[in-house]
Amino acid sequence: MTSISPPQELKEMAYLNHPKYRPDIDGMRAIAVLSVVLFHAFPSYIKGGFVGVDVFFVISGFLISSIIFEGLKKNNFSLGVFYSRRVNRIFPALLIVLSASWALGWFALFADEFMQLGKHIAGGAAFVSNIVLLKESGYFDNSAETKILLHLWSLGIEEQFYLIWPLTLWAAWKVRFNTLILIFSVAAVSFWLNISNIKTDAVSVFYSPQTRFWELQAGSFLAYVTMNKDIVLPAWRGTVSQIVRNCLSFAGIAMLVVAFSLVTKNNAFPGWWALLPTIGSVMIIAAGPHAWLNRTILSHKVVVFIGLISFPLYLWHWPLLTFARIIENGTPPPEISWAAVALSVLLAWLTYRLIETPLKNVGSRAKTVALTALMVVMGATGYATYKLNGIPDRRMIKFSEQINKQFVGPLWQYTKNDSCMAKHPMAGTAKFGWWFCMESKDANPTLMLIGTSFANHLYAGLAQNSDTKQNTILSIGTCDPANPDAAPESDPVTTHPCSGDRPFQQKSMINDIIDKSGTVKYAIIDGLNPAPDAAYAARLNTYIGKLEQKAIHVIVFIPHLMLGYDVKGCFARPFKAPINDCTINYDQRAEIDKAYAPVIAEITKQHPNVRFFDQNQLLCKDDKCTGIQDGMPLYRDEYGHFSEFGSIELAKIFTKWAEKNAPGILIK
Repeated sequence: MTSISPPQELKEMAYLNHPKYRPDIDGMRAIAVLSVVLFHAFPSYIKGGFVGVDVFFVISGFLISSIIFEGLKKNNFSLGVFYSRRVNRIFPALLIVLSASWALGWFALFADEFMQLGKHIAGGAAFVSNIVLLKESGYFDNSAETKILLHLWSLGIEEQFYLIWPLTLWAAWKVRFNTLILIFSVAAVSFWLNISNIKTDAVSVFYSPQTRFWELQAGSFLAYVTMNKDIVLPAWRGTVSQIVRNCLSFAGIAMLVVAFSLVTKNNAFPGWWALLPTIGSVMIIAAGPHAWLNRTILSHKVVVFIGLISFPLYLWHWPLLTFARIIENGTPPPEISWAAVALSVLLAWLTYRLIETPLKNVGSRAKTVALTALMVVMGATGYATYKLNGIPDRRMIKFSEQINKQFVGPLWQYTKNDSCMAKHPMAGTAKFGWWFCMESKDANPTLMLIGTSFANHLYAGLAQNSDTKQNTILSIGTCDPANPDAAPESDPVTTHPCSGDRPFQQKSMINDIIDKSGTVKYAIIDGLNPAPDAAYAARLNTYIGKLEQKAIHVIVFIPHLMLGYDVKGCFARPFKAPINDCTINYDQRAEIDKAYAPVIAEITKQHPNVRFFDQNQLLCKDDKCTGIQDGMPLYRDEYGHFSEFGSIELAKIFTKWAEKNAPGILIK
């Protein structure tokens, strides 16, 4: 988001070669930033508030392109000067927020959380946050609400635009290539990529610059038309144009209101929906500063004030809200959210008055060099924090070091290893949101873990248990084997590893491994549906039959209980006592047992050698169930995956059970 100064500061900012200041654009910034802040603090208040970012994209495209066009027109545009001014404008507030986030994280965050913050600081300092977040997306990705610098994805897209677009326009100007054709071409390709991929890979479309640039290009088009309106729109003057301006302004506001009201996180966004805030913003800017709504409402001094601090307000609000969510282990009470919003406004004003405004008066090149050097240091600090695994030796979290080691979230080290991926390749897995391929030895498998991530989380315990580790254990695939071989036709093929016909492909690959190796003796199936219907049970029965035809002993793990919230909330952390006790209602176990009783009976009738293991023995003793054992967490994240400790403890129970029910799996 790019900001400009109010009229009284125009003389100080003359070196920016900026188009005439428009207070109504600061008013638009106010609408955009307030919609985003309120959406993040109170999602139910304004469900489509996140589209305020799209308003910022249009504004940025308009203002930046206006600067470039003006400079090219006067033949005094300099790429070096342009980039230097972007540094001077953006770096001060960003440095303050990154530094403050790191400092607060030092005292408040567990090692895995601080490690992630470090990575995001490095990404933010390099203006590639959107790329970092895109690579993190997937099944094991932790909740967006716990990513302290998540909001920097939009700044990454804008900075990538600032890096590419000025150079492109300058080159086109030099060779006298038609600017309008260039704008339309870039916008058309970007919009086409947006709508053609939104159904199959919505996450990539949301975060990728190539699918977002069309929104900034809408602002670029408007900048070109505004500067050449006497040529492009010669009738744009007089009494008629004033009526049109008022209509444009009201229509634009109406489109924003519709977007804020109708667009939700469940919509395929950006997609076609992004046209609402984009076209609406273009209309409001095109209406000009003299349109009644722009002049009266958007240019009101209170609204303009919010617009002037919109950039630091955007930077401050999300980290404060996120720290509150992390410490509260969930959505904080309304009073805390309101306090975070109020503090965001205060810090934004202080940043504007004490940091941004004074630095505007410093015109030396040393300022740019110093800011760049500080950003490099900040990025290096973040990267070091990431590489040092979140600095687990910090005194404030040292007391719970062993507990914290279990909270690895998406950083589970048992997902895949190189030897397995090389030996058992499957086409397309590089583009899957997640994939498991983990083997304990460089040899043909004797024990296979088949199923979802809940099968994979058994690997840690079985691979370390003295009675089972002599097996060559292979954890591969990620689809529930009892699901249909193909997803419903209405579901598009996406990055989900079980979309389309990938379940069938996975089963074929597993069958091929079994047939070619000839060594698999046991298969453990886990990650089953806790509420199976008759069709589901029949498919499970059929799959087990096919495994038994290959002389494989099958062990089915009954689905395990879930907490339903992040296990971290059951343990003390800096600034916060435990807010949950990790107790699980025993009725949940009874429901699973009841649901699986007929399944077990039918499968046992047809396949008497199949064994069913109740892994909820780990969580339940007598009629009480808990996610904590000996003061340690049995889960590792908010999605119900067992921690390494939990997996190890479960393996102990399993091997004792196997002495009677599956002795061949135990190799002393």
